[in-house]
Amino acid sequence: MSKAKIPGAKGHRIETRLTHLGSSPFENFGFVNPPLYRGSTVLFPTVEAYVSHAQDYTYGRRGTPTIRALENAITALEGGAHSVLTPSGLSACAIGLLSVVSAGGHVLVTDSVYKPTRKICQNILKRLGVEASFFDPLIGAGIADLIQDNTQLIYTESPGSLSFEIQDLPAIAKAAHDRDVPVLSDNTWATPLYYNPLALGADIVVHAGTKYFGGHADVNLGSVTTTQALAKQLRQTHGDLGQCPGPEDTQLCLRGLRTLAVRLERHWKSALDMANWFAARPEVARVIHPAREDHPQHDIWKRDFSGASGLFSIILKPCPDNALAAMVNDLTLFGIGSSWGGYESLVIPFDPASYRTATQWKAEGPALRFHIGLENVDDLKADLEAGFKRLAGNR
Repeated sequence: MSKAKIPGAKGHRIETRLTHLGSSPFENFGFVNPPLYRGSTVLFPTVEAYVSHAQDYTYGRRGTPTIRALENAITALEGGAHSVLTPSGLSACAIGLLSVVSAGGHVLVTDSVYKPTRKICQNILKRLGVEASFFDPLIGAGIADLIQDNTQLIYTESPGSLSFEIQDLPAIAKAAHDRDVPVLSDNTWATPLYYNPLALGADIVVHAGTKYFGGHADVNLGSVTTTQALAKQLRQTHGDLGQCPGPEDTQLCLRGLRTLAVRLERHWKSALDMANWFAARPEVARVIHPAREDHPQHDIWKRDFSGASGLFSIILKPCPDNALAAMVNDLTLFGIGSSWGGYESLVIPFDPASYRTATQWKAEGPALRFHIGLENVDDLKADLEAGFKRLAGNR
């Protein structure tokens, strides 16, 4: 099959590309799925080849055909120049940061960033002599006033973790590039199906492949994609730190990509249905979902995104802790657990007030983050209806 005839080649629609990217059947005896390569040692035919590293694969940690297949697929989907895989989403965030920062530098990080990423900035980067400042996620072009002479990176995440602020990435990127500062975007929530940070001005995109890429709550994996200008730094940092995912997780994530378009559309529609249902409930003070017209940054979401996912938050009206626990603890279809992006529905309570520094978290009552899975929404509503009755009975 010639390159021009590859079904996942550029020019096909995203659903078609997801079905075929990273697959080379006639390089694998006609099998449509790339084989799973396990291994550390890679043999060289000669001393000369070993000394020059004159072959595609040199050591298991440096990549295998299975890893390369998924890297290539993600690179194509993001519209980047190069991608690397890591053992988790958090390690992808770390590699993205460490690829560009150095001692004496400074990074600007959205105040709504994923909390473990915040810890990297406050702990690991601090020990390495890199200062981190946090900024209001709604700052937009005003980020220009915070850029210092030693600023080496601006870290964005849209929507924001837990609180779902939508950032004006094009405005931030323009201000950053006017000062030759690269921009990183965490694109885990929307995936490249519904949001394309590189096209909007970002230079680095990170993903927790653990979430929607894998899609079945059985994978830990991350990815980092860059433009050509930063590809060499990314490869060097990734290799020097010995970051490599397990072969089974890589293959499962590659398989998950094949159904991403189908799954994500279902997550999006079901979650929006559930968000609208919550908004009509008397127990709910506020729903935070970017695809709803009452979201404060809905216009930016409509401009930059082509869809949503299954993750959003609600704020309940004030209630005692025991009433909230009675509601959540006995839900039958919503697991209480971190992560998201799998087929199952989840719920967790949250309160970011204690660690925000550039903004204040103000909520009318307890906050819950929901991930809406692939279950029937009427069943989910019935489960929550019973939960709300328990909440009322324990006030």
